Amino acid sequence: MPLQMRSVISDNVSDIGYDDETGELHVVWKKSGKTSVYSGVPAGVASQTMNAFSVGQAISQDIKPNYPHRYA
Repeated sequence: MPLQMRSVISDNVSDIGYDDETGELHVVWKKSGKTSVYSGVPAGVASQTMNAFSVGQAISQDIKPNYPHRYA
């Protein structure tokens, strides 16, 4: 299934999406408009992050310290 981004309610994140084929989590930041791509994220972790009460906090605690990052 191709990457589908969805809007989230967050102070820092505008959109988030997961690519099942590549295992990449894509995050669009509100302030900069940049898209961060985190590699090697398991589907379960991505799902938990995307559905977290605080998406920004989940990214900061569970994604940023554990998965390689690049800007798209």
